[in-house]
Amino acid sequence: MDYSATPQPAGTEALNLAGAPAAQPVERASQAKAIAAITLGNGLEFFDFTIYSFFATIIGKLYFPVEGQLAQLMLAVGTFGVGFIMRPVGGIVLGGYADRAGRKAAMSLTLWLMTLGSAIIAFAPTYAMIGIAAPLLVILARLIQGFALGGEVGASTSLLLEYGSDKTRGFYGSWQFVSQGLNTVCGSLLGVALAAALSKAALESWGWRVPFVIGMAMGPIGIYIRRHLNETLPGVEDGTGSVAEAPDAQPVRKLFREHSRVITTGVLTTIGGTAANYIVLFYLSTYAIQILKLPMSSALWAAWTAAIVTVICSPFAGALSDRVGRKRVLWISRVLLIVAVYPAFLIINASPTVPVLLSVVAVLAVFVAFTAVPNIVMLPELFPRAIRATGMSIVYCLGVSIFGGFAQFFATWLIQMTGSHLAPAWYLIGCGVVSLLPLPFMRETAGKAID
Repeated sequence: MDYSATPQPAGTEALNLAGAPAAQPVERASQAKAIAAITLGNGLEFFDFTIYSFFATIIGKLYFPVEGQLAQLMLAVGTFGVGFIMRPVGGIVLGGYADRAGRKAAMSLTLWLMTLGSAIIAFAPTYAMIGIAAPLLVILARLIQGFALGGEVGASTSLLLEYGSDKTRGFYGSWQFVSQGLNTVCGSLLGVALAAALSKAALESWGWRVPFVIGMAMGPIGIYIRRHLNETLPGVEDGTGSVAEAPDAQPVRKLFREHSRVITTGVLTTIGGTAANYIVLFYLSTYAIQILKLPMSSALWAAWTAAIVTVICSPFAGALSDRVGRKRVLWISRVLLIVAVYPAFLIINASPTVPVLLSVVAVLAVFVAFTAVPNIVMLPELFPRAIRATGMSIVYCLGVSIFGGFAQFFATWLIQMTGSHLAPAWYLIGCGVVSLLPLPFMRETAGKAID
């Protein structure tokens, strides 16, 4: 069964998922399956990320037996952030591979690596069992997954955009963020179910491992589904992984030689969106448990709420950026987020209840969706097709690796250093302001041919 029609030139009506004529239901269904297949790998990361964030306090206790719950939490979230160090490396290696051997070959490899990382975390013995080797195994798993995701996001996002037309790339690219939200929903629901169904002893003994086993099983399924996608990189024989003369033989060298300014502005713009994404969608659950002292089963609904809101809003954000421009949507939404984040933290600390927390998270998540979607769509559009996956991977991973992957660590550290529970808000504000500085110097890509 073919999960996608052969990609057509930009502007072809058959590829417009939102506006295809009613006479072509098979075509629309085929494109929907293609979107699901393309975004599966990046969504798997957010499934693992959600689960790891939810059970960070348990993982810290089992693998980092230092004094103080806050210190354990810092080591646990810091270890997760270690995986982001490998993202730029994965972006260079696997992004270059995607621009030589094709998007499909790279995405299959990244899923195998993601599966390996999930398996290591799922079955890693605790510190009480094997000592220092236990946290080292967790760190190894995160390094492998970070390397894999460094190439996954560039290849999958590039493929999404190449399936769309000049008028629909924002809508197509938004499904990358939708997939992240859907997998966060699945992860949060599973976390809530495990926290509610199991005793504290059972959850700490084996219950927290169940989601990682599920994530491990999702990898081979995703690889099978992706086999039915058609390749969009010219010169690559679809389904064989063979390299023809058309793909650039040295995409990384060409990227840094000819597009260094685009890399710099892209990284700076990414900082604000990724910091907001990881703090609002993930850290606020840990914050609610550790700082606001809300029960785990209740606080986990914060991530679920944020994910649902982003799933609903992301396609609208992508379509709006197609209509009025990426830069305009990004600018307005990011400014609103900067203005809203400090009052949001004031409110949840003044009234630390679940309804107030969920209301605040829902509002912030709307801004996050409308700022993150045009950002992630605009990045690959800035590069030509021959080096698009490499460029997208490097730019996105450099921004995400520090300011996204270590966002939870920075937020927790700032709270410990300042003694203020409002410190995470200042972190988001700082990242947001810096990310707006290069925006006037970036070209608008909405509605324009990129190949």
